[in-house]
Amino acid sequence: MATPGQWLAGARPRTLPAAVVPVAVGTGVAVEAGDAVWWKALLALVVSLAMQVGVNYANDYSDGVRGTDDVRVGPLRLVGSKVAAPQQVKLAAFAALGVGGAAGLVLAATTTWWLLAVGVAAMAAAWGYTGGKKPYGYRALGEVSVFVFFGLVAVVGTAYVQMEKVTGLALAASVPVGMLACALLVVNNLRDAPADAEVGKRTLAVVLGDFRTRWLYTVLLFGPLLIALGLAVAHPWTVIAVAALPVAAPAVRAVRNHAAGPALIPVLGRTGLTQLAYGALLTLALCLPA
Repeated sequence: MATPGQWLAGARPRTLPAAVVPVAVGTGVAVEAGDAVWWKALLALVVSLAMQVGVNYANDYSDGVRGTDDVRVGPLRLVGSKVAAPQQVKLAAFAALGVGGAAGLVLAATTTWWLLAVGVAAMAAAWGYTGGKKPYGYRALGEVSVFVFFGLVAVVGTAYVQMEKVTGLALAASVPVGMLACALLVVNNLRDAPADAEVGKRTLAVVLGDFRTRWLYTVLLFGPLLIALGLAVAHPWTVIAVAALPVAAPAVRAVRNHAAGPALIPVLGRTGLTQLAYGALLTLALCLPA
């Protein structure tokens, strides 16, 4: 039986900024427009967090039963380390996705039923990342899905359930948020690339190779800072998001200095902190009067 601490570790708390930040930024867009609905923002946060935990447990289950996680250098995996039975982890994934689905159902019922289609697509993406016969995470498409669902869909969707319209600001703000969410996956896959290549898991890091993956990570972490400057044309306060640079710099420095294996575990945490800092600053900027 896995301990509560091991279940918490299996939920991968260092990845949770990818769920919190897009909801905060999307709500900031709604505040900027004067249309914030706080109970809907909280429900959107429940959806996002539940989906993130659900996909983490689903990934743990699917990689574990395939044997992909038998040899790891990263944080604990419940199935791969045999501290929890596969069916228990699968049930935990379904439970988390169910919580997200229930909260999403309330949002759809109070906004528009078209959101159900988005929810179904998100759940299919959560399971299909490493689950099923042809997981897209094994075909270098994980970052694309993360950008779409934890960037575009999460930011624009959070703003939409409160404003009931899609705006250019919401779309623009979703891009840097999606990039930082992708950075979490890129550094995770960079760490695991040697082991993934051995078992035939073709992540983007495996396909690109070490050198180009490190450059990609650099672009994903520093690019949002440049986008914040661009957004200042429409909303001058967004320049304050550049203050996240001191948080991002050590992570980029470690990656550029060829940190590998266990040395990349702290980089994952630093990447999450960068996302939180950037998201908090961008949200604050959007809430300030232009």
